[in-house]
Amino acid sequence: MTISRIRTLTAPVADQDRALAFYVDSMGFEVRTDTAMGELRWLEVAPPGSDTAIVLHPGFGGMQLPALTGVILESGDIDADTERLRGSGVEVDGPNELPWGRQATFSDPDGNGFVLSAA
Repeated sequence: MTISRIRTLTAPVADQDRALAFYVDSMGFEVRTDTAMGELRWLEVAPPGSDTAIVLHPGFGGMQLPALTGVILESGDIDADTERLRGSGVEVDGPNELPWGRQATFSDPDGNGFVLSAA
């Protein structure tokens, strides 16, 4: 196999502008690509320094909202990050102490689910 990395994950969203505001303003992600492609728009966001980006797209081939679940995001300060999310109006469960470490869970406005894990 010559597969070497995961380049992007797709989070199906109903409204790309609303999703962009959530990922940039609430989560602190940066815009990697925002390109019009005819009637479509290719929109990628990522945490600063990350190799993998999330594509905010209306969905490919029948994807239903929500479709993205269980993506684990690593946090250097889970307490500060959960407070930032809550301060932006995001409902967060945790952080919780689990046998493998501290984690919190939350969803984007379209219901795509994430796990925030302490580094």
